[in-house]
Amino acid sequence: MYNSAHMPEEAKTLLLLKPRGFCAGVVRAIDIVRIALDAFGPPIYVRKEIVHNRYVVEELKAKGAIFVDEVYEVPDGQRLIYSAHGVSPTVREASKLRDLRIIDATCPLVTKVHVEAVKYANGGYSIILIGHRDHDEVIGTLGEAPDVTQVVGSPEEVEYLEVPDPTRVAYITQTTLSLDETQDVIAALRKKFPLIEGPHAQDICYATQNRQTAVKDVAHQADLLLVVGSENSSNSNRLVEVSTNLGTPSYLIDTANDIRPEWLEGVKTVSLTAGASAPEVLVEQAVEFLQQKGFTNIREVEVMPENVRFGLPPEIVEAIAAAPAAVE
Repeated sequence: MYNSAHMPEEAKTLLLLKPRGFCAGVVRAIDIVRIALDAFGPPIYVRKEIVHNRYVVEELKAKGAIFVDEVYEVPDGQRLIYSAHGVSPTVREASKLRDLRIIDATCPLVTKVHVEAVKYANGGYSIILIGHRDHDEVIGTLGEAPDVTQVVGSPEEVEYLEVPDPTRVAYITQTTLSLDETQDVIAALRKKFPLIEGPHAQDICYATQNRQTAVKDVAHQADLLLVVGSENSSNSNRLVEVSTNLGTPSYLIDTANDIRPEWLEGVKTVSLTAGASAPEVLVEQAVEFLQQKGFTNIREVEVMPENVRFGLPPEIVEAIAAAPAAVE
């Protein structure tokens, strides 16, 4: 895709990190909206942003998706898609009261965390949810057991936690956190609550981990890292933090238009990646911009293969079967 042939001797280097961009949960969520629009026709309502990327949301709006913040904004009986970040039981109940036809695009890895929350709550545990309080995913997960769940975002916050029974405590995490910072919080929790329990498999998703690993792998080979992703994308922001913590300056860009010329002054090698909700077209635009700035020696650096796929919800599978010509 990216050709660095005929580059001049003074060409500067662009390292394209792989894996980058869309994860399986994001692909699934976007496909759900697109197929629903094709199969049922607009309007299709979507609660919150289907994924945290401005370009994707605007593209789906143009096709007839209507994004709302709350269930009460949707007319009775209409189709409503839950975003990839998941929703609380309160939202599900409100949807039933309005007789909405629900299509659930919650990422299966987020659903896993919801299931863990319910399991621990039913077992009489106090739950510590590691994450960002104002993030849609955390709000949804917290809603599963709000009376017994506390949210913490740093090791410092752990000091102030109080629970009824320190021997019955469990932790779960947001799926898009920094691996290193999350481990610091878990270590603080284990120090405060030696008997604390946690999930058998970590909650931070494979895509978040892989993209952070790729950034770490090339951090000291580049003078600058650019991360394609929207400001409200948690996993994209974590990539910036990982690079910055390793001493490599890093910036989050929504599009190539956000790249400032002063960032590139004196820079010989730029690494470029994209958060899990950023489409490849935005990466291509950034590559084109950087080529024009002399970064014509393009190398793709693949840290590990990524071949995860998630199945579609039954409502979408049935829609495809009922009208295959309409959704091809």
